[in-house]
Amino acid sequence: MSITFNAFEIFEMAEQIERNGAKFYRTAAKAFKDSGIAQTLLELADMEDAHEKVFADMRKQLSEKRRGFMAFDPENQMALYLQAMAGGRVFDMKKDPAKQLAGVDNVADILKMAIDAEKDSIVFYIGLKNFVPPKAGKDRVEAIINEEMGHLILLTLKLTVLA
Repeated sequence: MSITFNAFEIFEMAEQIERNGAKFYRTAAKAFKDSGIAQTLLELADMEDAHEKVFADMRKQLSEKRRGFMAFDPENQMALYLQAMAGGRVFDMKKDPAKQLAGVDNVADILKMAIDAEKDSIVFYIGLKNFVPPKAGKDRVEAIINEEMGHLILLTLKLTVLA
């Protein structure tokens, strides 16, 4: 059975990933109200909100013709990859952040969870980029990849300081 996504659906997935990331960071920040880490987590949540808006704008700008655009993928590899990534790896949509963070009582563990999610989002967006033609905002996806890499660096530095 073949699974396919059009560009419109892929942007919707990206928006959901960003919403999930923002929710995760806000939930994590509540656990550390007296910490500079909480402020960092809230800033990351705000960045995820901004990314969601970028993807929403890109989705809205798709013409009817481009809404069905698909990259050449004869063996359906990209579609399967994107489904696997969006469905459970990047800020898992099926898990409540509060439950994910239950029992996690130290900053290092939260930072490690966030680092893993950021890595997964980078990989997802690199795959997503293959679906986006230059005129439809490929450069904007690349900019988000670079911001997500910045998140990864920031989180890794925070984790290093704790060690």
